[in-house]
Amino acid sequence: MTEYEKRPLTNAEKQQRYRERQKGSGKKELRGYLTPEALACYQEIQQKTDWNDSTLLSNAVRLMYAAHKLGQIGLLNGWLTEHKK
Repeated sequence: MTEYEKRPLTNAEKQQRYRERQKGSGKKELRGYLTPEALACYQEIQQKTDWNDSTLLSNAVRLMYAAHKLGQIGLLNGWLTEHKK
């Protein structure tokens, strides 16, 4: 290969570049596992909104924060427990 020819990037290199760009734009990656109840809620919300995982997670955290600021976390957790969600 000459110095002017570039080799194609591997998938791992592409993923690394993507993660670096996301971090550079101020985004943080979160990971976790969903309970069966949470997964059912996720699937219903995703179907109704057509949000991707990132949008859904960002909005979920923002809504939870708003509920916390308004003192509604206990009320919402009670509703989830009553409705087995």
